[in-house]
Amino acid sequence: MADTVLYEVHDGLATITLNRPEAMNALSIATKVALREAVEAAATDGAVRAVLLTAAGDRAFCVGQDLKEHIGLLAADREAGTGQTMTTVREHYNPIVRALTGMPKPVVAGVNGVAAGAGFGFALAADYRVVADTAAFNTSFAGVALTADSGVSWTLPRVIGPGRAADLLLFPRSIKAQEAYELGIANRVVPAADLRAEAEKTARALADGPTVAYAALKEAIAYGFSHSLEETLEKEDELQSRAGASEDHAIAVQAFVNKEKPKYLGR
Repeated sequence: MADTVLYEVHDGLATITLNRPEAMNALSIATKVALREAVEAAATDGAVRAVLLTAAGDRAFCVGQDLKEHIGLLAADREAGTGQTMTTVREHYNPIVRALTGMPKPVVAGVNGVAAGAGFGFALAADYRVVADTAAFNTSFAGVALTADSGVSWTLPRVIGPGRAADLLLFPRSIKAQEAYELGIANRVVPAADLRAEAEKTARALADGPTVAYAALKEAIAYGFSHSLEETLEKEDELQSRAGASEDHAIAVQAFVNKEKPKYLGR
């Protein structure tokens, strides 16, 4: 895994850090490959109970595609008569977003600075966003004559509604942290100096929690958006049966009766 993305697992929490602060954590090909590998590793590692996605530096979470690299790749495409540059959506962005949204464990994004384009998309793909008060979001795509990718056309309307999503996609602008909170993009806004500690605290609480139940909640929320009430009620029955059969549920009930803090096993 390239050093443009750092990956570590400690006591059930996987921390994935975009590590190109000098380039505002822009997504070069090497960075995209490394991020894809890290997210997929976290998704499939049974020892990982929660994930923290964050970035190095204090200016940017991720400004999206590395446009300096992108210009060179477009020129090479024109010369060769190919369209290889835009395969990055299929090869990199889509697998990253699928892994973030589909993994049966909670994902926290610690947004330390600007999140634009695919960087915004990756933050939206997380289940919970802790945002520095100096951070900002921008869809950016239309500003470079592109359409949405990295799942934004799916996630953003679900977070803020289709009307507001259309506004932000058609007329890209900087959305400051407070407005992001008011729109529902940010779950919490914290002082920039406290961002890493608060994001880690949030992710750690989830890693120590009833992760079988969290996985079921994550699945239920996604399912309910695209299914009828009747279908969703059936899915809730299925998922509740699964959660109710878990060791964590038995532990939680016994701890409640004993007036103790439960110690979950994640199974």
